[in-house]
Amino acid sequence: MPLPQAEALTFRKSSYSGSAGNCVEVADTPGASTVRDSQNPASGHLTFSSSEWTALLTTTRRTEAHHA
Repeated sequence: MPLPQAEALTFRKSSYSGSAGNCVEVADTPGASTVRDSQNPASGHLTFSSSEWTALLTTTRRTEAHHA
């Protein structure tokens, strides 16, 4: 099944975005998550399968904990 175009997705600010304007927006789709730069949404987006998204978040959390 093809994924929807970015225009058809509902993006929200990621809870992992920084407060200094470094914002990432996320849109959930069945079996995937799509991310884009909130300051330049027309520049494109990346879509991750559920397992890829979980791995990305796990690595991010691990890295944050290591640098805290």
